Amino acid sequence: MSPRRSETRERMIASAVALLREYGASATSIDRVLAHSGAPRGSVYHHFPRGRAQLIDEAVAFAGDVISGMIEAAARADDPLEAIDAFFALWRDRLVDSEFRAGCPIVAVAVETNHDAPQLARSAAEVFGRWKGALAGMFLRNGLSEERSRRLAAFIIAAVEGSVIMCRAEQSITPLEAAAEEIHDLLSRALRP
Repeated sequence: MSPRRSETRERMIASAVALLREYGASATSIDRVLAHSGAPRGSVYHHFPRGRAQLIDEAVAFAGDVISGMIEAAARADDPLEAIDAFFALWRDRLVDSEFRAGCPIVAVAVETNHDAPQLARSAAEVFGRWKGALAGMFLRNGLSEERSRRLAAFIIAAVEGSVIMCRAEQSITPLEAAAEEIHDLLSRALRP
């Protein structure tokens, strides 16, 4: 089996995502990933020859793909309100299930990027761009202008991510619930005049 598809490599990426969600980028060290994944130390440079930056970058891409898939599947739904409500419900469940310890791994990387690994900020921006593109496409298909669709998509991603951060800080689901309700009302008026 090639290193690209190995079980050890995939476990390390999944562990990096889990650690990013809970501890942030600066605390997601190679040692922590090895301990979490159970991978042998020699596997790091075999699978990630550029080291920690490559591992984190691939974790961002993997997490971005997973959530992009969920957003894109929801965006294909007939009812955009249901799709957005489902997106908020996903985050509600993740926050509650983790007892407010787990947030978005993409945000973790975006807010902690440094000069040693500027590609991580670019990777996070690319992921956010894909999410916005999927939502904007859904709004466009449902009769909104291209400009309004782009603005709403950016606003929703910002509202979700910001409220997730607030929920973690407050140890309460209230900020996410408030954002979900306001966005539902906004979209109801925008999509069903």
